[in-house]
Amino acid sequence: MKLLLSPFVTLFCLATILISLHYCNAVNLPNNETVPALIVFGDSIVDSGNNNYIKTGFKCNFLPYGQDFGGGNQPTGRFSNGLVLSDIIASKFGVKKLLPAYLDPNLQLQDLLTGVSFASGGTGYDPLTSKLGSVISLSDQLNMFKEYKNKIKEEVGEERMKMIISKSVYIICIGSNDIANTYAQTPYRRFNYDIPSYTDLLASYSSNFLQELYGLGARRIGVIGMPYIGCVPSQRTLGGGRERACSDFENQAAKLFNSKLVFLMDSSENKFSDTKLVYLDSYHPLMYLVQNPAKYGFDVADRGCCGTGDLEVSIFCNQYSSSICSNSSRYIFWDSYHPTQEAYNLLCSMVIDDKIKDFF
Repeated sequence: MKLLLSPFVTLFCLATILISLHYCNAVNLPNNETVPALIVFGDSIVDSGNNNYIKTGFKCNFLPYGQDFGGGNQPTGRFSNGLVLSDIIASKFGVKKLLPAYLDPNLQLQDLLTGVSFASGGTGYDPLTSKLGSVISLSDQLNMFKEYKNKIKEEVGEERMKMIISKSVYIICIGSNDIANTYAQTPYRRFNYDIPSYTDLLASYSSNFLQELYGLGARRIGVIGMPYIGCVPSQRTLGGGRERACSDFENQAAKLFNSKLVFLMDSSENKFSDTKLVYLDSYHPLMYLVQNPAKYGFDVADRGCCGTGDLEVSIFCNQYSSSICSNSSRYIFWDSYHPTQEAYNLLCSMVIDDKIKDFF
């Protein structure tokens, strides 16, 4: 593998230092455990820039995205004003402060050895979701992981590669786009599936993915459930009527899927007896923030910071057509679909901190 040095690397290192000064939030791991790498699969909540390198409209490598990243005004392809969930989780496990995108051509060997994100904004469990968005499907993310394993093996040998793969933590964060976009906004799945049968389909895709990931050597796996998706600003606008109330339809679908995900993970314990499978609840933490924002230090819970905050996301949240709120730290949402860095930090603590011990 050719190791590259470039001005981008210097900028990336500077951003890492600045972020370290503000977010030193690693959690003490049990029994002096260490985690060699964090490997992440999923959608825009954990995409740290893979969509920059594919042909899709689901991009955010432009301002105002990244306005608070590192030293400021550094759009990296993260769907936020700063860090995203994958970065913060990497910090929680004491791996590193920034989790790079696997497709980043500037990756160094140490980046690979300590983990990457394969996630792609706009994707889902359902293969149709990734096709509709022209983004990286979950199966393609798994193929990239296979490629990743081979790269590591070439650099450090098979024995160390196997150690890294087995001792690393794996996070899967996906599913919201299946409900909010593919099912709610297009007719393709509604013609053949009601919500119970569609969530069954999503659960079967999740089960198959977990089995494949296990077969590739993963032994510490956390799966983040669907969030309180009906209360993100875009879904209020599209499904909440004139008053922009939360869309109960999407929230109920998320709850139903989560119950099926918990069941399949619990029932897989015997099949994966040498594996730690950890369900991570994001539904209730986001619900608590949205229902009582002032308790958590926020003023605005029903609109994003970008533009009107009702619908702007991705290419529609840009410096030419959208005004930006004066203080993003008072908003739960950055755009109409994704949390701010401040909300991500709080949500990550609520979702992860009490569950870290379950990975060991």
